[in-house]
Amino acid sequence: MNVESLNLSTSRGATTAYVAHPPTEVDTAVILIHEWWGINDHIRDLTGRYAKEGYLCMAPDLYRGRVAADTTEASALMQALEIDDGLETIRKAMAAAAEAYQIKRFAITGYCMGGTFALRAACEVPEFKAAAPFYGDIPEESVLAGLRVPTLFIAGKRDAWINPEKVNTLKEIAAKHNLPVEVVSYDADHAFFNDTRPAVYNPEAAADAWRRVLEHFRKHPGKGQ
Repeated sequence: MNVESLNLSTSRGATTAYVAHPPTEVDTAVILIHEWWGINDHIRDLTGRYAKEGYLCMAPDLYRGRVAADTTEASALMQALEIDDGLETIRKAMAAAAEAYQIKRFAITGYCMGGTFALRAACEVPEFKAAAPFYGDIPEESVLAGLRVPTLFIAGKRDAWINPEKVNTLKEIAAKHNLPVEVVSYDADHAFFNDTRPAVYNPEAAADAWRRVLEHFRKHPGKGQ
């Protein structure tokens, strides 16, 4: 597995994407959107995990090089990030991957804030073949109603932010508009997938969610191991 940094140019300034390559050439990429912390070691580790499964994995830096040191800084960075800014960076990452690596098919995933952007991107970027947002916020119904990308939404029943009420709203809107959404909720807290946070990490839920996401991506974008 090889890793590198790829330069991206957006209307709001330059940024980069952290890229992990599988050992063989592929035409399918997973776009991975970081948590509210930014591109840290955990996100870099996750890109490597996807690469080991046979995908090129690209994590675009929506914060343009900034990494939060604590929750106060993370909250401020997340609040300052406009939806349109993040979506533009995601689109630029896709275009760069297509040009630099001849990627033809894209899936998207993300965690926490990254889950918010992953779900929103699935609604607004029809080129995605699959989406797997983890405990991200739910867009307004007018946006969500346009979702055509097969989406696996992962939630935690003990999550105080993306709480069961929000998850039920997603289910209700999906049923109302016949959206391609599957919701899986675990008896776990917010950020249960993050194995660098022992206070919330749930290894059983994380392992099952990982299995489900890989199955989802193999079914819809295809490829992978």
